[in-house]
Formats: sequence, C-alpha cells, structure tokens
Amino acid sequence: MDEKRVYNVLFLCTHNSARSIMAEAIVHTAGNGRFKGYSAGSHPGSAPHPLAIATLQQLGLPTEGLHSKAWDEFAVPGAPLLDFIFTVCDDAAGEVCPVWPGRPVTAHWGVEDPSRFEGTEAARREKFARVAMILKHRIELFASLPLAKLDHAALRARLEDIGRR
Repeated sequence: MDEKRVYNVLFLCTHNSARSIMAEAIVHTAGNGRFKGYSAGSHPGSAPHPLAIATLQQLGLPTEGLHSKAWDEFAVPGAPLLDFIFTVCDDAAGEVCPVWPGRPVTAHWGVEDPSRFEGTEAARREKFARVAMILKHRIELFASLPLAKLDHAALRARLEDIGRR
C-alpha cells in the first residue's frame, strides 16, 4: 500500500439505503482525502433512507450525489478499482458477492440496521445517529492505520478487529 495515493473503499449492505450510504459519506471526511468512498447493495432500494440523509446533514457531511445502487456496478470493466471492501450488514456478508477486480482487502463491520428500528421519531433519529457514530469511529480507526507498513494479511486482521469494536 502506498500512503500517498487515494484508496477506493466500497461499503456493502443489502439495500444500500442507510448504513452503507452513511459510511460512504463519512469516509470522505474522516479519511482526510486519502479515501474515495462508494456504497452499494445486493438488492438496492430505490433511494437512501430519509433519516440517513438527515443524520449525515446533522453531522455536517455532504449528501449530494448519494444514491442507492447495485453492487454489480463495481464488478464490471471501467468500474473503479477497489482497494477495500467492507460489509456493514450481516445479510450482505453472508451473500455470494461478485468477483471484484484486483485484490481488495475485505472485512466485515456489521452494525444493526437503524431503518428496522421501530419507535418514536426521536428514538429513530437517535438510532440512526448512534449507528453513524459507530461507523465514524471505525472509519477513523481505519484511516489511522499505517497502510504502507502492513501486508495484506496483517491489514485484513486489523480491519476485522476494528469491525468487532
């Protein structure tokens, strides 16, 4: 890994409407320009969840251009070459993924789906905010890793460890 280049990071979830969308937006800021974030789903919804967008806006993160998309878009010729792929939901982690070009480092960072939470509007907003903070913390830990000093296996182990926090 080269510390000076920008790394492409893909966050996967089933519907690509909440967790993966939030992670895509967070990595741009938390990564201090070192990462270009993308997100996709195995069965993408029609649009990002409104509370995911509202949560990102409350964090002061840009939401322009965020949209739900299928993960197949990243496994075709001309797609960005991915350096890292994180599954952020248990369902997507258990699915058969496309074959990704290159040799991306993968890890599972499962976190609960805030869109499935039932409660008051305030409680639902709090759930989205809590999930966003978990993702932000993990992404900050990821961004602080000495990528150039870790081999593929060591890097994958560190990333899996971050996902267990």
